[in-house]
Amino acid sequence: QVQLVESGGGWVQPGGSLRLSCAASGRLFSTDTRGWYRQAPGKRREWVAVITSGGRTNYVDSVKGRFTISRDNAKNTVTLQMNSLKPEDTAVYYCHCWGSRYDSWGQGTQVTVSS
Repeated sequence: QVQLVESGGGWVQPGGSLRLSCAASGRLFSTDTRGWYRQAPGKRREWVAVITSGGRTNYVDSVKGRFTISRDNAKNTVTLQMNSLKPEDTAVYYCHCWGSRYDSWGQGTQVTVSS
């Protein structure tokens, strides 16, 4: 079973940046899809960004131009670079990796954007 652990969350002022990382304890396959989701207090979990095995990316409209997702197959990681952060980006962020052999979620990392 693949276990995922997120890191890099914290507090930042509006306009600031954070870099989230997600590392796998087991082997991830380069054929999988990896993504980031977030859940704000009182709201449903929403998809934020995804990267396919071929490196194609997609983003929810609210983060386009500000967030960048990337993956390193050799290191079994997926990363989310978040720039120009806004208070509405405040949420717990989760990484999700899935493929034919697994469907795994991390436990989440808190991101708080406030002045």
